[in-house]
Amino acid sequence: MKKDYFVLAFGNLKHRGLRSWLTILGVFIGIAAVVALITMGDGLRTAITGQFSTLSADKLSIQNAGTGLGPPGSTVITKLNQHDVDIIKGVNGVQEVFSRLIRIVKTEFNKNINFNYMVSIPNDAKQEKEVYDYSNLKINEGRLLSTTDTGKIVIGSEVAKGDAFAKEILVGNKILIQGKSFEVIGILKPASSFETNSAILMNEDDMKKLLNIGDEWDVIVAQVSDSKQAQAVADKIKDALRKDRKEKVGEEDFSVQTSVESISSVNTILNIINLIVGGIAAISLLVGGVGIANTMYTSVLERTKEIGTMKAIGAQNKEIMWIFIIESGMLGLIGGLIGALLGIGLAFGVSGIANAALGATFLSVQISYPLVFGAIAFAFFIGLFSGLTPAIQASKLKPVEAFRR
Repeated sequence: MKKDYFVLAFGNLKHRGLRSWLTILGVFIGIAAVVALITMGDGLRTAITGQFSTLSADKLSIQNAGTGLGPPGSTVITKLNQHDVDIIKGVNGVQEVFSRLIRIVKTEFNKNINFNYMVSIPNDAKQEKEVYDYSNLKINEGRLLSTTDTGKIVIGSEVAKGDAFAKEILVGNKILIQGKSFEVIGILKPASSFETNSAILMNEDDMKKLLNIGDEWDVIVAQVSDSKQAQAVADKIKDALRKDRKEKVGEEDFSVQTSVESISSVNTILNIINLIVGGIAAISLLVGGVGIANTMYTSVLERTKEIGTMKAIGAQNKEIMWIFIIESGMLGLIGGLIGALLGIGLAFGVSGIANAALGATFLSVQISYPLVFGAIAFAFFIGLFSGLTPAIQASKLKPVEAFRR
């Protein structure tokens, strides 16, 4: 008997054709929006947090406050220096300190000019190994830099593709950096960090000599002895630098960040975006629900004689009600299914366009099946509840009254 309800309901929806599809439209637009945007939001979250993968839980990043956009330390007025490094080394809980230079340099290859990130590698063998380890730098071709190398560089996977130079860069090729020739001795494996993939690595002494850099650093990385005490050590470093610079709390011209703080800030922003997206989608679904209720009310008015006939031959109130509830539920379900598929398709499409524009797999689509099935279920229940009142109204019609209308 229940099977007949579904057959009747499906037949009625099919009979109303265009009206049914216009009703479904309001539902699947909302579902498509929420599935596409939240799916892309999850992919964006993974991509952005991947940018912080180079800083482990036991590492702290110290930078001076910048005056504009650019690589860390490149736009500050007062540079970090060896004196700051010595102060940080003296803080209780700090195990090791690494000083880094990060600059944008003019590069030339195959008679084409580009501008790339260049990052220094410490000349100390122990620090060099630590930098490779915590930055998770893995070689794809050739080898990594050693402390004895001069006039040599290692490049990221995106630099090696040579899109900006109209030619792939291979191990053994030479690149002009700031007008001076350097030999490529290694190409890094693609990493989750966009900056790593687009960077050029050069030994510290070579970089200082090439760019005429004196006693200054762009970033200081402090490794703590106990990762659980990272925040406490970060506070001690702030106190020490603040005291040395004679600065008040809240007026510091430097920042000390843990990886947890960085990722937490990004996640907060993304959560707010997801809430806004969810709110917009909820409004769209509400409009879709009103559309379903309107369609079902109209259906009751148009089919009063049909309802009267069914009742005259013995149909009970609950049976009439079930037919109308199933119809409205199917409107929501079909809208949810189409919306979920369309949302996933949109997410893949936008991701493909973004990655093609960036020239790297930066934004990956991660389908959340609980989200998809939850969205479809939500659309189904929106349909059910929207059709509930019209269904009750239809079930209460008396045969004589129905024939008179």
